Amino acid sequence: MYFRVIVKNCSLIYYQRQREFCKLRKYGIAFTGALAFFTSKEKINANEFMALPVTSIDKLSANPDDMKTKMELMIMRVQKDFCNALEVEENYNKFIVDRWERKEGGGGITCVLQDGKVFEKAGVNISVVSGSLPPGAISQMRSRGKKLEEGDLPFFAAGISAVIHPVNPMVPTIHFNYRYFEVKSGEETQWWFGGGTDLTPYYLNTADAIHFHQTLKDACDKTNKAYYPRFKKWCDDYFNITHRGERRGVGGIFFDDLDTPNQDECFKFVTDCANAVIPSYIPLVQRHKLSKYTNVEREWQLIRRGRYVEFNLIYDRGTKFGLYTPGARYESILMSLPLHARWEYMHTPEKNTPEHDLLEVLRNPKDWVDCEYEDNK
Repeated sequence: MYFRVIVKNCSLIYYQRQREFCKLRKYGIAFTGALAFFTSKEKINANEFMALPVTSIDKLSANPDDMKTKMELMIMRVQKDFCNALEVEENYNKFIVDRWERKEGGGGITCVLQDGKVFEKAGVNISVVSGSLPPGAISQMRSRGKKLEEGDLPFFAAGISAVIHPVNPMVPTIHFNYRYFEVKSGEETQWWFGGGTDLTPYYLNTADAIHFHQTLKDACDKTNKAYYPRFKKWCDDYFNITHRGERRGVGGIFFDDLDTPNQDECFKFVTDCANAVIPSYIPLVQRHKLSKYTNVEREWQLIRRGRYVEFNLIYDRGTKFGLYTPGARYESILMSLPLHARWEYMHTPEKNTPEHDLLEVLRNPKDWVDCEYEDNK
């Protein structure tokens, strides 16, 4: 399906979604589409994943209709597809795969590619954990309106989280996270989904931002056309570096505590969003990974990465939950941090520069879909 925007002096043929899927197939990426999760009649093939699932294959096979099983298999497939797509852009350099276990229950698979030619650091992590919620996590959930009893509360959480820090300052950073949560409180089991995808450019390219947001909007619209504007605003508000008065990037979508209309519809929506990551981001990598850049642009990239670190360590709720959880695996939690960052005292870019133009958008989020623009390659 093609989307259209008003274009001056440029064609968005590059961004037409059908061509992007053709490119991925050309390079041999098996984009399985995580929506096609396993049924009771299908055999789970561990070769389709980056490593063996956290939950035993026998247990997954025995409970194909359980949401915990569906979610784990979905995030395993998304991890494999996304890592494969990134490896193609890296000329088939491979991710390091680290499968880990947590003595309190569950574990995860962390995939990291460092010091590449295209990606300085790329991390794609899944976790499937269970146990009892710690007091800090319970307090955080109550602050969001969850009605939870006192005492030990058994929980289950499964999610995928990825952050990609490119080498070239003209290629933006992407972050996405999709998760499922269950908490048993008394006789009741509460469940919800959350997540989102957002883009952090170092230099503003309007065509990139439009393509990114349009792809996410298309994914949201499959379930509910009210979702994109609602979750786009939520993203702008959430990824806000309050002490700087600026957003971390140009946004995307973000949501939490999604538990309506039912589990299956919520799962389908989250899966559609996860499947939209590759077509939203890989075309931007392909377009800019060979672009020339200067030392000035590299230094600005490092300064913006410092802002990224500030948000993640001060405000990010997922980071805090991970650090609160007993048996937390800090290497995986801090996977999102870049290899290199920079902090300059009272750094302010001059007006009428590309750096200043980016800050203006970060301080005043804008709507990207269906807007008129001039391409600024």
